[in-house]
Amino acid sequence: MKKSKYSVPAIHCGHCIHTIEMELSELDGVISVNADLEKKEVSVEFSDPANEELIVATLKEINYPSIG
Repeated sequence: MKKSKYSVPAIHCGHCIHTIEMELSELDGVISVNADLEKKEVSVEFSDPANEELIVATLKEINYPSIG
C-alpha cells in the first residue's frame, strides 16, 4: 500500500471535495481519499492496480489537475 499527497489548487468548495473523493474512490486499488479545502491537497492511499500516474490522470480528467 502506498500513500501520496497531491497539490490541487482548483479545490474551492465542498462540491470540489465531494467530486474528487467520489471519482478517485471509484478507481480499482484506491483504499481511501481525503481532500482538504484549506490546504488544497488530496491524500490518497492505494495499492495495485492503482498508481500515481492513474491518479494524476484522473484528477486532470475531472478538471482538478495536480501541480508539483
